[in-house]
Amino acid sequence: MRIAVLNGPNLNLLGEREPDVYGRATLAEVEAATQERARALGVECTWTQTNHEGQLVEAIQGLRGRADGAVINAAAFTHTSLAVRDALLAVRVPFVEVHLSNIFAREPAVGVVTGFGADSYRLGLEGLVGYLGSRHAR
Repeated sequence: MRIAVLNGPNLNLLGEREPDVYGRATLAEVEAATQERARALGVECTWTQTNHEGQLVEAIQGLRGRADGAVINAAAFTHTSLAVRDALLAVRVPFVEVHLSNIFAREPAVGVVTGFGADSYRLGLEGLVGYLGSRHAR
């Protein structure tokens, strides 16, 4: 199985940009952890980051025939780019949209897991345990 991870603008600044919102892990650290988990799952995982909308669109268009699925953090393009949205729909590759911060921050929830059916409970549990563990490690 081949999964592409696509990252949008300013994610190259992780760890230094608003660490109280986005955390202290760098994008390289996030990639290393993701690649380690992919290997454990027997998944081939490619990784891309760009600050340019057109390059992100081209990376999405290049998924057809090269990836079985994608994990995408389009960052600010999530909210502003019809081109990114249209490219994702055009290539017809299943994708999961991820965000580092709680985009529903009006609520006091630590995080939100949606769309994974019964697996949402397991993912929520794993996320909460990791969050609580990191708070106690400080």
